[in-house]
Parts: sequence; C-alpha cells; structure tokens
Amino acid sequence: MSGLSIGLVLAAVFAASAISGLLGMAGGSLLMAVLTLTLPVAAALALHGAAQLASNLARAGFNARHVRYRTVGWFGLGAVASMVLLSFVAFQPSKAAVFIGMGLLPILVWLPLRLIPLDAARPTHAVAGGFLATVMALTVGVSGPLSELFLVRSSLNRHEVIGTKAAFQVFAHLAKLIFYGGALFSLGGQGEGLALGLVAGVVLAAVAGAAVGRRFLDVISEHQFRRWRRWIFTALGAGFLIQGLRLLAGG
Repeated sequence: MSGLSIGLVLAAVFAASAISGLLGMAGGSLLMAVLTLTLPVAAALALHGAAQLASNLARAGFNARHVRYRTVGWFGLGAVASMVLLSFVAFQPSKAAVFIGMGLLPILVWLPLRLIPLDAARPTHAVAGGFLATVMALTVGVSGPLSELFLVRSSLNRHEVIGTKAAFQVFAHLAKLIFYGGALFSLGGQGEGLALGLVAGVVLAAVAGAAVGRRFLDVISEHQFRRWRRWIFTALGAGFLIQGLRLLAGG
C-alpha cells in the first residue's frame, strides 16, 4: 500500500469510529466501503474487523455502566454458534456483493415497528440476533442495522443503545478477524502486505474516533439521535447500492 492509501485508511477508520460513536450506525458501512475500494475483499473484511473490534470495545467501555450484559451474553451465544457452523462453509463475497448488501441494509432501519416483533431482552431473540448478525458480518461485512432490529422495541436510551449494540458487534467483528485475518499478511507478493504497524495504527485511530463520538453523543438530544442516524445511513446506502450495481454491470 502507498503512503496515501495508508493515510486514507487511517482517516476513514477515525471518521467511521467517530460516526458510530455518535450515531451507533453508518460508520462501519462507510469504513467498509473505503476498505473494499482499497484492498481485496478478504483483507478489507479482516482490517474492517480489526478497526471495528477496537472501536466497539472502546464504545462499550465508554458506556460500560449502560450496557445490558445479560442480553449481550445471550447474543454472544448465538454468535459463537454461527461461527462454528460457518467454519464448515467456504465463502468469500465479491466487491459488488459487499456494496449491494450494504446498499440494501437501510431498508431495515425504515421497517415499521409493528413489523418487527423482536426484543433482545428475550433470550431466544438475542440468540437469534447473534447468529444472524454474525452470518451477515461474514458475508457482507456489516451487520449493525440487523443487530439494531433487536433493540428498537426496547426502552433503552441513547447511551444504552450505543453501549449494548457496541457489545453486540464485538462478536461479529471478532468473527471477521478469525475467518479472514490471514489475508492481512498474505498479500506481500502483491506489494500490499499489511504490517502489524498498520493494524496498530488502525486500532489507535478507532479508539480515538470512538472517544470523539462519545463526546458529541453527550451533547445531542434523544430526538436528534434517532432522527439523524436513519437519514445519514440511508444516504450512504444509496451511494453503496449505486456503486455495487456499477461493479456488477462492469463484471
């Protein structure tokens, strides 16, 4: 990778982590888009996993007293079951599939509440959420909006949503590192090998971005939090869908 590419990746990690720290969504999709355009898909998934794992651990830590840990435990059980099952399947998405998948995700945030009989407070729902979110993370790269469907019927405030969802997402991003992590160090022959220094830089940028996002989260109102996040995520999704269709048409 060139110095310019490394700088772009680190800047994208910081910005994505700050956005996720503020809105609880959209940042991961933005980062996945940048990485997919910069790197082969497997390496993009792995580096995205490293960055988002650090970012979500930081957000969960910053909001530790607001996390619903019992619910996270059930969610994690479903995530582990998903990883065990998918370890028997050989699959790697194309760049077009990643962009199209991310472009369609905003549909989930506009579903009427009456059509979403899901509640992460119920153990069976939390287990199902962990299983499905991990499958989506490993095939599309992003699963935050799906995880959120299991929280929309809850009475959680914005800090509880951010903290609990961040803890949920730790499992999905850890899965990407486990499944695709080898790709980070197998690109040397192409001059694209990612050194441990870059991974460390990505982690630091993610934690710094999460800290900035947390500061802004304390400033905005509940109304602003719930209104802005859907529109920003939808606008990004439209761009991703167009890019995915262009890649698909171009073969």
